[in-house]
Amino acid sequence: MESKFSVNYSDGVASIELTGRLDANNAPNLQEELKKLIGQDVKRLVFYAKDLEYISSAGLRTIIFAKQKIGVDAQVYFTGAPEAVTSVIKMSGLDNFMVIQDNYNE
Repeated sequence: MESKFSVNYSDGVASIELTGRLDANNAPNLQEELKKLIGQDVKRLVFYAKDLEYISSAGLRTIIFAKQKIGVDAQVYFTGAPEAVTSVIKMSGLDNFMVIQDNYNE
């Protein structure tokens, strides 16, 4: 599966769709896209991870960056991720500041 992402922002919600792998090869590009949201009134960061197969420490750092630099007060959602990905997030402790769920409903 090809690794790619898309970032959209509308009405206080940043939607980030992740496909394939989020690792050292593409996490820096995602971080550059997320930097464009700095200064916006982001209330929710929603990572759609249904098609995410793998996340590395570089991918985890990108999520931390998003929380710290874009929406320190924003709610973070990680939705639809396979068990292999959610277990990495839980082992890293990132589930302490994000909601992991099957679907995102406003």
